[in-house]
Amino acid sequence: MTAAFEELRRRLAEVSDLARASAILGWDQQTMMPPRGAAGRAEELATLGRVIHERFTAPEIGRLLDELAGFEQEHPHDSFEASLVRVTRVDWEKARKVPADLRAEMSRASSLAHQVWVRARAENDFASFLPALRENLELRRRYIACFEGDYDEPYDAALDDYERGMKTTEVRAIFDYLKEHQAPLVHAVADAEPLPEAGPGTFPIELQKQFELEVVRRFGFDDAAWRLDPTVHPFASGAGTQDIRITTRYFEKNLDGLFATMHECGHGLYEHQIDPQLERSPLARGTSLGMHESQSRMWENLVGRSQPFWRFFFPRLQELFPDAFRGYDATRWYREVNAVEPSLIRVEADETTYNLHIILRFELEQDLLAERFPLEQLPEEWNRRMWEYLRVEVPDDTNGVLQDVHWSAGALGYFPTYALGNLISAQLWTKVTADLPDLPEAFEQGEFGALREWLRENLHRHGRKFTPIETLERAAGVGRIDPEPYVRYLRQKIGDIYGLRLDVAASG
Repeated sequence: MTAAFEELRRRLAEVSDLARASAILGWDQQTMMPPRGAAGRAEELATLGRVIHERFTAPEIGRLLDELAGFEQEHPHDSFEASLVRVTRVDWEKARKVPADLRAEMSRASSLAHQVWVRARAENDFASFLPALRENLELRRRYIACFEGDYDEPYDAALDDYERGMKTTEVRAIFDYLKEHQAPLVHAVADAEPLPEAGPGTFPIELQKQFELEVVRRFGFDDAAWRLDPTVHPFASGAGTQDIRITTRYFEKNLDGLFATMHECGHGLYEHQIDPQLERSPLARGTSLGMHESQSRMWENLVGRSQPFWRFFFPRLQELFPDAFRGYDATRWYREVNAVEPSLIRVEADETTYNLHIILRFELEQDLLAERFPLEQLPEEWNRRMWEYLRVEVPDDTNGVLQDVHWSAGALGYFPTYALGNLISAQLWTKVTADLPDLPEAFEQGEFGALREWLRENLHRHGRKFTPIETLERAAGVGRIDPEPYVRYLRQKIGDIYGLRLDVAASG
């Protein structure tokens, strides 16, 4: 069995190398590639996608897994050996049902669609994006059809790609709870005395870049292993634990880009702190997108929008942008960055309304797969639900249905993980703050190492060795995703900021 295991490990290392190379090509496409390189890049990514799929789903992998039947029982459950065989077997069983040509078509279509989306978004032209979106949806339906009989409903197959083992019915129940408990918070704030209006300000981009690097370096950004680059839609990528590439965007009229940078840094820290032993294997990435988003949302919100954080960083912010922050103190800025205000753009939404943006997309994706309305009507459906859920009128498609990159990549099933990540972040935070009661004082001194190391030890280092729920149980001591701690956190925070008496204990 030892020889079979080593052969499996060698083959998986080659697959991992190819996947990392593909990731770098994707990163380059969204950061540095000249626009006319799109057609060639699509073919390159399609070729890599096919080769990766063929190598991973090869009969030889299946033979090795058969030979290693029972191997997991000979090693501890949390060992590298048992975890590699266990996770590879699950991945292989799903992947082998998908034809290599379909995988290549999906890679090619998403690559081509990206440049179409960038242009359509810039020109507010949904009609020009429609053919690419239609093709991506059809390819996704063909992909889901490969698993006929394996899932309770079609969306389960898409969701499982990002949140292993999660069912659509489970997400619906969680989201129904959020709608029931978060909508009243939005209404309560709407009836409260408004916060002071934000003053007009200009924030030179070079100074923003300087400040953001000062922040993320304290979080754990290492110049020898990380990059930070501008892009249209922020994301995190890379080619291993020592090659972390995060991206952001900047606005001269506000500091929204700062929160995007902290968000992507959270993703980067997860990948950076995975046990090096797991490199060049299917285990060397986050266990799920929900867990990944818990890390990005934690650093963006639970850390980056906290009062102790700004007690340390606000004097430096005021030093860099004195005109914009004349008459401010740290408390006023803290309240401003936590203001509740329904808005158009998901990535700039406040914590209280953010999940409603996700629920809208989750419901629309199921409708798109089921073809419940003509695709040409998607902007109207989007706009109608934005009004229904958030009472926000959408002025154009750039700020509406074209704002997110995900559908250009065919990434149906991804959106729910953002809201699940919010919930997981609060569950983890409950355990973190119990274990590290002096964390607020550390933040006030600009020290974030204790949090980073807790996350490394209890979560990051494990990579994909365990299922998402197993990982959550090991880190937080809870065996399911529970929305109640997040709702309780919001009630406490919003009540304090707006001077509202809110019942902190959520029912359910």
